[in-house]
Amino acid sequence: MAVPKRKHCKARSRKRRGGHVKLKVVSVITCPQCSEPMLPHRVCPSCGFYRGKEIVSTEAE
Repeated sequence: MAVPKRKHCKARSRKRRGGHVKLKVVSVITCPQCSEPMLPHRVCPSCGFYRGKEIVSTEAE
């Protein structure tokens, strides 16, 4: 059975792992009701609308 002669350094392992271990870019869309930035497929935190319907009632400021 093959045994490595020397220990691999940390940089070698990290270089090999570097392509897929990273932060992902968060996608942001604009709300069609209030034009505020929001996460897709979620209720808008500023106006409370989702897909044209009011889900969460927000109090007028």
